Amino acid sequence: MPVNVRRAKPADAAIVAEFNRLMALETENKVLDPKVLAQGVAAVLADSNKGFYLVAEIDGTVAGQIGITMEWSDWRNGWFWWIQSVYVRASSRRLGVFRTLYERVYRLAHEDGNVIGLRLYVEENNHAAQETYRRLGMERMNFLLFHRWPM
Repeated sequence: MPVNVRRAKPADAAIVAEFNRLMALETENKVLDPKVLAQGVAAVLADSNKGFYLVAEIDGTVAGQIGITMEWSDWRNGWFWWIQSVYVRASSRRLGVFRTLYERVYRLAHEDGNVIGLRLYVEENNHAAQETYRRLGMERMNFLLFHRWPM
């Protein structure tokens, strides 16, 4: 089954938000506020400075997604692209959907010329995802993630 990847458009907002909701529930057992989620997805789709989403389609149906946000590195004079909002529909898993999305992101980053690396964070106990990322050539970093939320 061929997987077609394209940049998400405003018309994809509902499916992107739904996939984000499902991802949070499956990976962190978190229930997201649907209104805040819809607004957040719409903001990214309306402003490429906030990031972008790619969606993967199989037979014209969205099967998965990947989100990208950007972080400037003054140390390296370039952009890190952060992989976020990864989700593949349960019925489309093990069909190469995530690999196809990841490879497209990697190619776009490489072609950009100002992107110096890809990063992502993953739940500590999500060993299946960690193994997937390793198989794609990603390495674990020696950082802990801290935050202060809400503000």
